[in-house]
Amino acid sequence: MYQKGLGAANGLTFVRAPRLMLGRLMIRMLTVFSLAVVALPLLSAQQTSTPPRNPCAVAQQKQFDFWVGEWELTWPGEKPGETGHGTNSIKRIMDGCVVQENFSGGDSIHLRGTSVSTFEANSGLWKQTWVDNEGGYLDFSGEFKDGQMILQREAVRNGAKILQRMVWKNISANELDWSWEASRDGGKTWQVNWPIHYKRKS
Repeated sequence: MYQKGLGAANGLTFVRAPRLMLGRLMIRMLTVFSLAVVALPLLSAQQTSTPPRNPCAVAQQKQFDFWVGEWELTWPGEKPGETGHGTNSIKRIMDGCVVQENFSGGDSIHLRGTSVSTFEANSGLWKQTWVDNEGGYLDFSGEFKDGQMILQREAVRNGAKILQRMVWKNISANELDWSWEASRDGGKTWQVNWPIHYKRKS
């Protein structure tokens, strides 16, 4: 259809209105269709993709379960025949991803401390950080192997590098032994500086 108007030399202006409107409508429809073609595969991929792996659900996370609980601690006192007494409370926090320790030396020693441990999946190692009421800060890494958990670190004493480690051993359901050890020959030999016996509270 043509419309009559003013402005041309012969007094007629021809406007192709229906054809122009149809063209615009088709452009809009093609745009919507193109967006749908792009969006639908992305939406489908999101719905069918596997949820991300939870690093806190790996089997190694259970390797420290033996330590979780409420414990009575004993260790050799400073004088012959004396026995030191303390407690340790171990629990899982942060949706089970972290093992938290709260140590008390009781009336035997001044030391109070806390640590957090977690299995770091990328390295395949356990990591622990310890802080205490005597200004101590220690960081460890290690693994559970041959029935023992061993976490180790490097330190400097009197200008010389040494190795320090904690060893959880003789592990049973209600008892275990822990020892604080040091090596001055790169780990060839180890000296036990503080042995502690754990007994689970009844």
